[in-house]
Amino acid sequence: MRLTWAGQVFLGECRRVLATVEQAVSAAKAAAQGYQGYLRIDICDSLAQPHIATLLARSREEEPELEIRVFELPFAQQLKGLHNDLLDIGFALSDAVSEGLVAEPVWTDPLSVIVPVRHPLLAHAEVPLDEALKFPLVLCHPDAGSGCHHQIQAVLQGASKPLKLVDQVTSLGVMLTLVGAGYGLGFAIASQVQTLNRPDITVRPLAGTPPMLSTYLLRRSAEPSEPMKRFLQRAREEFLPKGDEPAS
Repeated sequence: MRLTWAGQVFLGECRRVLATVEQAVSAAKAAAQGYQGYLRIDICDSLAQPHIATLLARSREEEPELEIRVFELPFAQQLKGLHNDLLDIGFALSDAVSEGLVAEPVWTDPLSVIVPVRHPLLAHAEVPLDEALKFPLVLCHPDAGSGCHHQIQAVLQGASKPLKLVDQVTSLGVMLTLVGAGYGLGFAIASQVQTLNRPDITVRPLAGTPPMLSTYLLRRSAEPSEPMKRFLQRAREEFLPKGDEPAS
């Protein structure tokens, strides 16, 4: 049995209403527990970065009365959640937002090559990009809606060698699994991979001046709430060079 188009639309609206009700229930519970506000923050693209942990820890320390709820959703769902006021802030590796949303870069990280253990490239403390491209690659899938794909592809398009692509994946976890199994090499943010502490892979920096990947903070373009203003200010103080802070 398959839903008609009208049925699919109705189902989507039902889910949106249920999500709104759940948000209201959560907000009431938070108020009863003494919280004086809340932020709903989504992290996509498997962004298990120390930067985000640092920012959340500082917010908890400076504003313990603010409840912060953290979610993990794919980029497309993150955008829908922001548009529908089910999320307040998103972190992603893409700034491809539609009307009504804004994306501002909050930090950059060097791109690194992910290598399986017992690989000949481990003879290099820093791996030349052209050397890495002599081997098969496991990269992000373009249909995953991930900024990771777009940013890494921009780097690889300027390479002098054709890519030996063996697979394209929709998550960092699958990419690391295939790299660890010896299917090919991958590219990712070093701090993102190192937090996973996997024994089957090794992270090596790229030689020379490494390409930098940008992480973006996404939000609605409307006037931010007071808790969001304070959170944005912390992010800018932590990671942006002095004088680069955008206006709220």
